[in-house]
Formats: sequence, structure tokens, C-alpha cells
Amino acid sequence: MKLTGIAATRYFAKPDPDRMGLLIFGADAMRVALRRQEVIKALLGPTAEEEMRLTRIEASELRRDGAMLADAVKAVGFFPGPRAVFVEQATDGLADTIAGAVKDWHGGDAQIIVTAGSLTAKSKLRKVFETHQNAYAIGIYDDPPSREEIEDILKRAGIAQMTPEATTDLHNLARALDPGDFRQTVDKLALYMHGENTPVTPADIHACAPATIEAGTDDLLNIVAEGRANELGPMMTRLTGQGIQPVALAIQALRHFRALHAAASDPGGPGAGIAKMRPPIFGPRRDRMQRQAQSWGIFRLEEALQILIETDLTLRSASRAPQMALIERAFLRLSMMARR
Repeated sequence: MKLTGIAATRYFAKPDPDRMGLLIFGADAMRVALRRQEVIKALLGPTAEEEMRLTRIEASELRRDGAMLADAVKAVGFFPGPRAVFVEQATDGLADTIAGAVKDWHGGDAQIIVTAGSLTAKSKLRKVFETHQNAYAIGIYDDPPSREEIEDILKRAGIAQMTPEATTDLHNLARALDPGDFRQTVDKLALYMHGENTPVTPADIHACAPATIEAGTDDLLNIVAEGRANELGPMMTRLTGQGIQPVALAIQALRHFRALHAAASDPGGPGAGIAKMRPPIFGPRRDRMQRQAQSWGIFRLEEALQILIETDLTLRSASRAPQMALIERAFLRLSMMARR
């Protein structure tokens, strides 16, 4: 049988120990692996490998010895408790071998857990599980995690209290990150909030979310966008000492000001424009960019973009002008514009 949506999510968290087996397939190997780890742990417990109740079989090994799976399914363990045989990265070429073990399966045998890459609707391997009355097939796709999945991840991490704004930020983050990165971020957030009795805030999310821009560059862009021209020189000296190239600064400045322009141009206002950005922007940085977009306005941001585009083209041309001086001059012009 085939499971999808919430039913699949619930099955991963609480699998049926009396089922013959489960096929998990999908193009994203990380997503498939995370789900496989979750279901095996829920089915067998955390000590399954130490108690030899979990047998792992590589697809290449099974191709060389087709009897391995059937033998492992029937083997009697030394320790009591449920058992499973895990076949990793199977393909349609192993469908007949797996189908043979499935046909011979009886109650009390080890459950068969199979993972695979992307499989079409006509896949022979899928049909082995989808047409069996005592087995499930679950496809893992690139859709962002559902609200229920995010709540389950938070519950496992021990995070119980969040402000509505932080919840919104976390859901945006879940759509932007790979599943493994998102879970690591939630684990980091749980450690960050350890011992605190207050709800998670957008600032906490921001502190734990993966950085998308170097901190020093981010500081520089805020100096420029907020018109703090007197702070520009020392910051440029520090970044030059770190070896950051002028072209890289131009690219990141263009990205920042284009984001401000998109926010300022949104019919719902800068706040709505910032909320639509991908990857999402969180916490204090979101509030800061919203204020910058409101302060600049559409027309001055268009002027700023024109200056940055011209500077970028000059930096990439055969001009012999000192490149760091060119980009610093452009930033100085922008910071003076911000004061108008």
C-alpha cells in the first residue's frame, strides 16, 4: 500500500511492528536517510544494532548473493525484541530478489526496510510494496516539511514555547534549508535555549540560523545603507586586511540593494516584501532591512542600483583604476545619499 502526507509522517514516528516491510524512495538521499533513521529507531529502539536486531545489506552485496536477504529475514536473533533487515539504495534490478523474500515472509520474521532513489510510477520495486497488503511504500519529495512535521521536530528537540513571530520565522527557515540542516539548526536552537524559561523569539532564531553573508560584509552593507559614512573607512580597512575582493563586495552590495528595492516595491509594503524573500530573512536583520527599505524608497534605491551596476562593470573591465578605491568611492556616494 502507498502512504502519503500526514499518514506517512505519522507512520515514520510510530511504525506498525506487525507489517512485512516498508519501501522509502526519493531523489534526495539525505531526506530518505533521515526518514529511514527515524522509522528504524521508532521500530527497533535505540539499541537495535548493539543487540544485533538490525541487519544492514548493501545493494551491491545483494546483487552478488541473492539469498542474503531471505536468510537475514528468517535468522533468529540472540536478543529478544523486534528485528529488521535494511537494504540500502536498492534499484529495480533487485525487484525480483526482494519480491522473493517478501513472498516467503511470515509473521515473526524480521521486517524488511528498503531505501531507493527516485522511482517512477511503473517501477517494479514500488509495485512489490504498493501491491502487498501488509507493506507500505512512501515517496519522499522535495516539498518543505509540513506544520505537523516541524512541530514533531521541535517536540523531539524539547522546544515547547515560541512566539508567533518566531514560529513564522522557523517555518520560513524550514522551506529554505535542507532537512538535515534544518534539524541541526533546531538542535542548535534547543542548546541555545537550554535553561531558559522564556519563549523562543525571532532574535533567537536569527542567532542560530545559518549565516548567508559574512558578518563583516553584512556590517559594511548596513553602514552604507544607513548613511554612517564616518564608519566606512575603518570597516573597509578591516575587510581589505581579510583579503575580500572588490568584485565580491560589489556583488554582495548589489544583492543587498536589490533586496531593498524588491521590498520597497512590494504592493503590501516593505514588511510584506521582506517576508517573501528567499532565503528568508530573520529577526533583527529583517527589521533592519525593513527600516532601510522604508528610508530609501523606490526611486533612490534605483539610483543606488545604477551606481553599483556601473561600479561593477568598471571593476570587471580593463580599467587600471585602483579597484578597492573604486568600490569604496561608490559606497561613500551611497552612504551620503542615505542621509538625504
